Amino acid sequence: MSSSPIDLNIDAQSLGKVAVLFGGTSAERPVSLMSGHGVLDALRAVGVDAHAFDPADRPLQALKDDGFDRAFIALHGRGGEDGTLQGALEWLGVPYTGSGVTASGVAMDKTMTKRLWAVDALPTPQYLALARAELTRERVRTIPDELGLPVVVKPPHEGSSIGITKAMGYSDMQGAVELALGFDDELLFEQCIEGPELTCAVLGEGEGAIALPLIEIRAEAGNYDFANKYETDTTQYVFGSLPAALEAEIAQIVLKAYRLLGCRGWGRADLMLRKSDMKPFLLEMNTSPGMTSHSLVPKAAKAVGIDYPQLCLWLLSQARLDRR
Repeated sequence: MSSSPIDLNIDAQSLGKVAVLFGGTSAERPVSLMSGHGVLDALRAVGVDAHAFDPADRPLQALKDDGFDRAFIALHGRGGEDGTLQGALEWLGVPYTGSGVTASGVAMDKTMTKRLWAVDALPTPQYLALARAELTRERVRTIPDELGLPVVVKPPHEGSSIGITKAMGYSDMQGAVELALGFDDELLFEQCIEGPELTCAVLGEGEGAIALPLIEIRAEAGNYDFANKYETDTTQYVFGSLPAALEAEIAQIVLKAYRLLGCRGWGRADLMLRKSDMKPFLLEMNTSPGMTSHSLVPKAAKAVGIDYPQLCLWLLSQARLDRR
């Protein structure tokens, strides 16, 4: 087992009374419930005074009224990962895990994230962003002509592969659009990069941020959808599948992407590696990654000697406010 790249000498009792925020009202509530229960159990196991807190059931003001010293955010999606919760915690003065208001808001918007990365010449697939009013049948028919086939159709403010379709032909486009519009009023159409799917977790902030080992995701039929993420055990997660030099290059791209967005605490970048020339392409940055039994950040941390409770404790120790 490798030695840990972060300081795990943390006094659990010094972290005070902790709220683990999970559940919520987003489309990702089921995943958040799994993440939150895992984090809660882990923190209690290492001696943290941790309590469950579901914002769907209790007002956030109760965090202040009940004397919580800090919050571990295990919410995913809107209302938990998009800067709105972070803003409320700033106002309440309750330090929280993960990225601040601006970074959370930008990273939750896949379209805005891609625009920022493109300005800084970071590799990301070609795309179109179109509002609901623009998505006439005539316009939808032209999208494959601009991006090629297949086309990946996404609601840009959702995660966990919710509402995403890989449209293989023109006949798939309208159904893909209708599905995605059930989750968002603006859609992201992305050139499909054929090749291995990768993910890279990051811990820390600024120049001190570190990339954890890269994971190649090998899902059944190459479809890493909601079921293959959370409901089956057939997906393979492979370390060390790429040449060391290429993995180091991808890690530097991910760190640059993470810093550009202003992320802190932790995050996870998802990428595709084009098989024709082994060029990596950034897809998105997750600022409140999953912490379920199938989740990728705990797998990457374990590969460098950080077990699940230690990871949770360290993330909690990094909780702070934007305003110092």
